[in-house]
Amino acid sequence: MRIAVIGGGPGGLYFAYLWKKRHPDASIDLFEQNAAGATWGFGVVFSEQALEFLRADDPDTVDAIAPRMESWNNITLNLRGESVEIDGVGFSSIGRLELLTILQQRVRAAGVTPRYDTLIESMGQLEGYDLIVAADGLNSLVRRTFGNEFGASVSHSSNKFAWYGTTKRFETLSQTFVATDLGAFNAHHYRYAPDMSTFLVECDAATWARYGFAGKTIQQSQAICEQVFAATLGGHRLVSNKSVWRNFPWIWNERWFFKNMVLIGDALHSAHFSIGSGTRLAIEDAIALTKALEAEADIAAGLARYETERKPIVRKLVIAARTSADWYENFPEHMKLGLLDFAHSYITRSGRIDDSRLRAMSPMFMARYEASKSPMQSAGSKK
Repeated sequence: MRIAVIGGGPGGLYFAYLWKKRHPDASIDLFEQNAAGATWGFGVVFSEQALEFLRADDPDTVDAIAPRMESWNNITLNLRGESVEIDGVGFSSIGRLELLTILQQRVRAAGVTPRYDTLIESMGQLEGYDLIVAADGLNSLVRRTFGNEFGASVSHSSNKFAWYGTTKRFETLSQTFVATDLGAFNAHHYRYAPDMSTFLVECDAATWARYGFAGKTIQQSQAICEQVFAATLGGHRLVSNKSVWRNFPWIWNERWFFKNMVLIGDALHSAHFSIGSGTRLAIEDAIALTKALEAEADIAAGLARYETERKPIVRKLVIAARTSADWYENFPEHMKLGLLDFAHSYITRSGRIDDSRLRAMSPMFMARYEASKSPMQSAGSKK
């Protein structure tokens, strides 16, 4: 089989690696428009058990990635100068470029030589392939070319965000919420290396307009964000890497394949950064596509199986991601709550965690939260 993979992100790299490893005779061409060492952003975060979902099928890749990851078990929320930790919520992170480098090495070791600095500008460049795997991200050429055939929809959240890094080390995944005279800001920050952290700044559209960010350079915006989060950064600077203001894009496709073309990762669907699952979803798509193609006698049947089996799983997570994003769209209102009520609202925002699960998952936090709701505690607070 002759396969073209468009896009050298985690999903495209992992599919190329996995298929070539399991089918050495396959001919795979992987096209990436950027250089091998180029990437947008800083660290990527994995929720729950990091890459353990890979261990059953691909322990070697887990063993290559896991030692490079930073891990923690709590989330820290900072509001009005106070902090609260929510225990038992595990995450791991790794630099995006470091993850790509590891996957690039594995792709080459399997016998695929990625073609970097190679832009696919039209589908005519891909004639003669038995299968075209579109892992070409949010601005997917394949999806844009055949949008009607895929049933594609694209919309955007109203909040603005800019993705920075910083040399400030944070011990857990943290959220800092700051009110200023012109509006409210939120920062998602976590370390992805011993000496580097992601620092993603978010604000609502009204705050963004009042600060005049539309007319400011990247450097001017960065300086304002450093000032807003000066206490959090503790003297450290923000680091920019194409850190322009963006609106989060919502990508969804009702149909996942058309003829011999199939979508995976961000080309197919997007999940809000607040649930930390985008990279994992792309890798899981690659695994699901591989297994579906192997389970069927021909490509068309394999692609249909991929959509049938994978779509309900992804849809459920995307719905949770949209619910989580809705909470962030209104975070200035949530900031009016007391610290513990705010934290409870935050951790239950996606609808996937209720109080019963929270008691089992985060017993220390829930004990503190429920104590604050007891009649004795309430009576004492009125004295």
